[in-house]
Amino acid sequence: MTAWLDHESVETVFVTLKLAGLTTILLLILATPIAWWLARTKSAWRVPIASMVALPLVLPPTVLGFYLLVTLGPNGPMGQLTQAMGLGSFAFTFTGLVIGSLIYSLPFAVQPLQNAFEAMGERPLEVAATLRASPWDTFLTVALPLARPGYLTAAILSFAHTVGEFGVVLMIGGNIPGKTRVVSTQIYGHVEAMEYAQAHALAAGMLLFSFTIMLVMTWLNRNPMRALS
Repeated sequence: MTAWLDHESVETVFVTLKLAGLTTILLLILATPIAWWLARTKSAWRVPIASMVALPLVLPPTVLGFYLLVTLGPNGPMGQLTQAMGLGSFAFTFTGLVIGSLIYSLPFAVQPLQNAFEAMGERPLEVAATLRASPWDTFLTVALPLARPGYLTAAILSFAHTVGEFGVVLMIGGNIPGKTRVVSTQIYGHVEAMEYAQAHALAAGMLLFSFTIMLVMTWLNRNPMRALS
């Protein structure tokens, strides 16, 4: 346990939780209009866009991380733009980690929300319309409360998936102590250095965290009405 409590490990856990928390909040904001549109639209673009959103589920993380590194690096299109704006390059920065995490975890936020919006059906929205509620009022007072279980699932999955990232964060953020080093990359570093005791401490924490997440998800799936209360 002393390895778990040393300054380097605590700092790494803090960066990991900060990344996962910020990514989850931004994902819920970003995924809401995407999921709502996918659940409601009849556009021919629905399938291509849904496939693009789900792409990180099947794309190797190192491939995604590589193209993000190329795009956000000093010679990439976004890198040149951010440097021209005086923001510098986002490669190997915490901001770069957030961008990579948003893209990599996007389907884990969009799909639960889309399922929740689809499951509510048209009837509640039609009733709100007959009461002269505006589309915005209908969304805020009817759709969002009914989709609460979907938001809870999306938040848990997004947070957990971000905590467990490895390939993307290693490619786009490197492994800079106190800045871009997260738990998964520190475990990898410990194993490379043959520091198995330190690796065990962090890996055991990740195992316990993952098991807890699965327990919560299983409980929510078996008790869906509890998520509404």
